Amino acid sequence: MQSNGNDMKDVFLYSTDFYGMNVRELNHTCMHLLCTSGEGSFVFNEHCYHITKNDLVVIPMPNKVKNLAAHADMKVEWFAADYKFLQNLLPSNNYSNGGSISLNQDPVIKLTDEQAKHLLEDFHRLRNRMNDHDLQFYRELMGSLCLTMMYDIFEAHAQREATGSHTDRTAYIVKQLMALLATGISRTEREVNYYAKRLNVSPKYLSATIKRVTGHSVTSYIDRYTIPILKNYLNDERLSLTQIAEALNFTTLSYFSRYCTKHLGKSPSEYRLSLQPKH
Repeated sequence: MQSNGNDMKDVFLYSTDFYGMNVRELNHTCMHLLCTSGEGSFVFNEHCYHITKNDLVVIPMPNKVKNLAAHADMKVEWFAADYKFLQNLLPSNNYSNGGSISLNQDPVIKLTDEQAKHLLEDFHRLRNRMNDHDLQFYRELMGSLCLTMMYDIFEAHAQREATGSHTDRTAYIVKQLMALLATGISRTEREVNYYAKRLNVSPKYLSATIKRVTGHSVTSYIDRYTIPILKNYLNDERLSLTQIAEALNFTTLSYFSRYCTKHLGKSPSEYRLSLQPKH
């Protein structure tokens, strides 16, 4: 298993070991595994999945993977990257927020030969550059390569979803929540109660439904849509921190600062300093 070092240690991992797909090092990552030959199986969320050539497995935080079994002729390649790093690459209205829901229910996507070829090329570009961490723009370089991989996966996943049907009540609630969040409403509305009222359900029902279907909380999805919006405001040097806090409907500047620190790992002023060119 290969990983990078320095300030981005363990952000990226690559391997051809099927049995390494649920090691503890991957618990903070999103795992992308492609079966290139043979067959095998694993259990995820108490369901058993059988995979063969050209099957892609995408699992955020793969600590729920267990009971791995592989035939002697099975070959795989996988690439994993820090989950938060990948999420921060994407805009607020992005396919992964809704796509991760169906992947939590069925993490296997069957690729065409052409799609599998492109994805392997994505994996190899990432593998070949992941140890170049001494480069000044290493984070940006790896981010651009990860984006290429993710959009190739989105394309294949969207084709899979186009052939499926979602008619039950819980799927409807999840889709409606994602549709609401995709409007950018979380810029000012970040309370679960608000979304429950808009969807005509109780906060308890909404929270339980989202958790059961996706494995994540309503708040985590609200934050996923809010963070890119927050970063866009912070990137605009014309705006003061007070103006941004007001635009995002934070009641106090200190509350705004705590939110930034929690989700960006830096205070608003520290984040802005990190955007300045290094001399």
